[in-house]
Amino acid sequence: MHQTTSDRVRWTTADLDLLPDNGTRYEIIDGELFMTKAPRWKHQRTADRICAILNGWSDESQLGEATTTPGIIFSEADNVIPDVVWVSYERLEALLDEAEHLTGAPELIVEVLSPGEANERRDREVKLKLYSSQGVQEYWIVNRQLQQVQVYRRQQGTLKLALTLFANDEISSPLLPGFSCLVAKFFS
Repeated sequence: MHQTTSDRVRWTTADLDLLPDNGTRYEIIDGELFMTKAPRWKHQRTADRICAILNGWSDESQLGEATTTPGIIFSEADNVIPDVVWVSYERLEALLDEAEHLTGAPELIVEVLSPGEANERRDREVKLKLYSSQGVQEYWIVNRQLQQVQVYRRQQGTLKLALTLFANDEISSPLLPGFSCLVAKFFS
């Protein structure tokens, strides 16, 4: 029997409080519950390196800051935990709720791909659509195995693939004036 959208269970942010705290990462996108195991060592190390590189630039520019695995509560039906976000100081205070969760789109989100078809589909399709609809300005999908970064930028109201960079390429962003980094540094 095929389940229609109206028949399926719609998860909400409140439901997350009822789930066990057992190392599983829970995210809700359009009312659908996604569960993944805690990130692996190399995955998290890559996210930490990207965050450190972004924060090195941020410390110099004083324009914003990056952090790893923040909760973003876009709505009761859209609650995610990206690997890295960068948000300008101009937007940060307006986006934080009383519990210090982000409640809107940071300028830049980075997802480091986890192994597995379902994980890749979630980052490349489901999260791309969510981030696009919520107003994220730039989205980087990082592939450790290929040492590649796909850069999606907002064009005509939606996130579109702007470029694909490899280890020997420099990554920069119009969101981050003067920022430039060899992609290989994300993985070394």
